Amino acid sequence: MSIERLGNDVRVRPAGKVAACVELPGSKSLTNRYLTCAALADGDTTLTGASLSDDTHQMIEALRSLGIRVATDAHGPEIQIGGCRGHLPADTADLDLGLAGTAMRFVTALTCLGYGRYRIDGAPRMRARPIGQLVGALNTLGAGIGYDDVSGFPPLTLVARGLTGGQVVFDRPVSSQFVSALLMIAPYAATDVLVRVTGELTSRPYVDMTTGVMRAMGVETLASNGGRFIVPSTQRYRAGRFAIEPDASAASYFWAAAAITGGCVRVAGLSRASAQGDVAFVDVLERMGCEVEAGEDYLEIRGPEPGRLRGVAEDLNAMPDMVQTLAVTALFAEGPTHVRNVANLRVKETDRIAALERELTRLGARVDVHADGLTVFPAKRITPAEIETYDDHRMAMSFAVAGLATEGVTIKNAGCVSKSFPEFFDVLAGLDPTGEARNPAAP
Repeated sequence: MSIERLGNDVRVRPAGKVAACVELPGSKSLTNRYLTCAALADGDTTLTGASLSDDTHQMIEALRSLGIRVATDAHGPEIQIGGCRGHLPADTADLDLGLAGTAMRFVTALTCLGYGRYRIDGAPRMRARPIGQLVGALNTLGAGIGYDDVSGFPPLTLVARGLTGGQVVFDRPVSSQFVSALLMIAPYAATDVLVRVTGELTSRPYVDMTTGVMRAMGVETLASNGGRFIVPSTQRYRAGRFAIEPDASAASYFWAAAAITGGCVRVAGLSRASAQGDVAFVDVLERMGCEVEAGEDYLEIRGPEPGRLRGVAEDLNAMPDMVQTLAVTALFAEGPTHVRNVANLRVKETDRIAALERELTRLGARVDVHADGLTVFPAKRITPAEIETYDDHRMAMSFAVAGLATEGVTIKNAGCVSKSFPEFFDVLAGLDPTGEARNPAAP
């Protein structure tokens, strides 16, 4: 297929029925969780297949500023981390996390285990993303965090002296990352930590991912079926060698490519047993009319003939990063697609609900916006358009998929994909525009 690079923009041209077996970089979400836990561990940890993206780079640079030894391999996606045994070496640091929301939350929690003064800031958009619930919980456990400007938002100044432990309550947390950040540092508090979540826990699979990483490194979290988590103190992370799964969020764009072109795409290294909740996106595509083949080490989507996709109604609270992929796929479906229970999209890299409304409308769709989601009514004929990305990697990647099935789609500021997937357009260009779907594993 043709990927035409126009300075900072990219024009995507139709591909026919794509057929491919793709290998994707490691999960950004898993990489940053392992980096956090490994930084505290006893001994040296190696991560293979890790994500080397802007977000993980921001995390790595923050750890280095805190005195943690981190080395990356120039010849492959491998990271070595020298654990500090729970004692941050640096007693001062001025940390700029840019646009990396995950790193902002995890590093804020991590620095509370130090003894000294730390300042944490980010890009202008980061200063508009709320962090007050996490700061309040950490202060309850003995942290000393203050706001430099607007209450509830970065920049922050921490006067750290370790954490005492105890009980905290998150009431309908805006982000599951608040819970994950607190759980990962909890073993190093002076006493046990009890975390209670009241109301719905957004993106619950990401918290399960967090406790899975903790368990792999030797720390157990006692959790009920509801929103109650207990992390006994005196547990310590064990260093080791850990393989990072391919990024399931990134996989969604290639599964969607198969869906809208009537093609067939297999993603290697993922299965239904993945630690990443976003693999469930294949079930959404199945309800839209795709066929799913699930192996022990792959997940494959075969799309129906063009024009045969069906609109669906989905609660995507458990996988909000899939909303943009689904909304773009819905452009090519028969009937409307309704997405609900994703109000937290308004405080992501951009207001993703508003951004989707604007850009889908450019392509000719009608979009109804709701308090907690949106409904996409596909256009009879898609209008060529230049798509604004708002510095949001998922806007760029999801709308690039639309260009595989219609002429005239240009992605503005396409380099923003480096936040999570710098190689995205190279992998997209490698999809095989055969004109007919085939088994991508076949010779």
